[in-house]
Amino acid sequence: MSLSLFSSDPESLPLHVIETAALSGWLSDQAEDVGTWVRANGFRGKLGEALLVPGAGGRPVMALAGFGSAETRARGRFALAAAAARLPEGSYRIASGLPEAARSNEALGWLLAGYRFDHYAEGDRKRRQLVAPDGVNAARLQTIAAGECLARDLINTPASDMGPAELEAAVRNLAARHGAHVSVVMGDHLLDHDLPLIHAVGRAAAGAPRLIDMSWGESGPALTLVGKGVCFDTGGLNLKPGGSMGLMKKDMGGAANVLGLAHMIMALGLPLRLRVLIPAVENSVSGSSMRPGDILTSRKGLTVEVNNTDAEGRLVLADALALAAEDAPDLLVSMATLTGAARVALGPDIAPFFTDDDTAAQMLADAGDSVADPVWRLPFHMPYEAEIEPGIADLDNAPSGGFAGAITAALFLRRFAGSGRYVHWDIYGWQPKPAPARPKGGAGQGIRAMFDALPGLLGL
Repeated sequence: MSLSLFSSDPESLPLHVIETAALSGWLSDQAEDVGTWVRANGFRGKLGEALLVPGAGGRPVMALAGFGSAETRARGRFALAAAAARLPEGSYRIASGLPEAARSNEALGWLLAGYRFDHYAEGDRKRRQLVAPDGVNAARLQTIAAGECLARDLINTPASDMGPAELEAAVRNLAARHGAHVSVVMGDHLLDHDLPLIHAVGRAAAGAPRLIDMSWGESGPALTLVGKGVCFDTGGLNLKPGGSMGLMKKDMGGAANVLGLAHMIMALGLPLRLRVLIPAVENSVSGSSMRPGDILTSRKGLTVEVNNTDAEGRLVLADALALAAEDAPDLLVSMATLTGAARVALGPDIAPFFTDDDTAAQMLADAGDSVADPVWRLPFHMPYEAEIEPGIADLDNAPSGGFAGAITAALFLRRFAGSGRYVHWDIYGWQPKPAPARPKGGAGQGIRAMFDALPGLLGL
């Protein structure tokens, strides 16, 4: 991972952030040669425009960043990052024009725009650093950006280098940085520890399935994060077509995102007890693969008819959620790249979440708006419970009919999450095309909203 930090360079170039409608007024306050240069170069203050302005000796004395209009900014996020990408390498400081209310999110966007996944190819190494704007908590934003970029890195890494063992190593590395404890149950020992669904999904792969358990913190409310860690998903015997398999390195995006969130929590020392559970598996094909029609018994004792081996994520999460619920945490959160139905409903940019707690839902919605992490509540719609009850077993992992797939998957998971407060996120974990501060590839989703809401959710 390559990520820019805030600059401390005292020679940073002044950067004026200019809305389209404010350009003429700004120019009226400048020297004539500045106006001549700006007009000659066609700078109009449009969103994403950038321009260096030279002084008498030809060296730049200031930079301009187009900020568009309220209407154009509403069509995206991180407007300042759009301009930053067009500036040359160097260090900049905000001199004027950036509204106080926008400073934190725009500064975060600038940091995220510096992300490069450069493990396999060098790529663009230009560093455009920003002096933290006045009133911005620089340390907090850098930590949040680092957590988001950790999630991106883990998702972007191909399955050849990010199988269950490598995902475990990533957890151990994170734990070592923050003084957390890690324990792992692996292979056939999953059966000894009553984690049969995790074993059933992962037993066909060369890399042994495992349940990774990380804990941190000695006091405060208890928060448990459960992340789907399917490091690659072939679909199992219900084999995916090639076009659907191409992005399946990202099927551990739930695990990647909870680890990014865990980094934010631990690095900033939130006063809580954190537990992270990651069922790490590959859903592969071999003679030991689970089969359509198999009936499996979960840790909770509920039986599950496997009507599609490609609906494996809810199986591994079920055992992990049942384990988490046994400790009755104050808040239980699951994150998973779980259903295509969620993407059909909301697209790749909005992270849907489910909860029965109206207060928690409002906190998360408000937090998403506040930190430019768009989220949307979907319902645990009780009348659909019958859809996940096949009759031959307690539960069906893949109801027929094709309707409300995100909701029926969430209802399935809720059966294992106990009676306490529970939030489930059905994320995409991928940016399908480049956007300001968000290159194509692995993406953090919901974790900045979740982090921002935690103090209210847990009374911190």
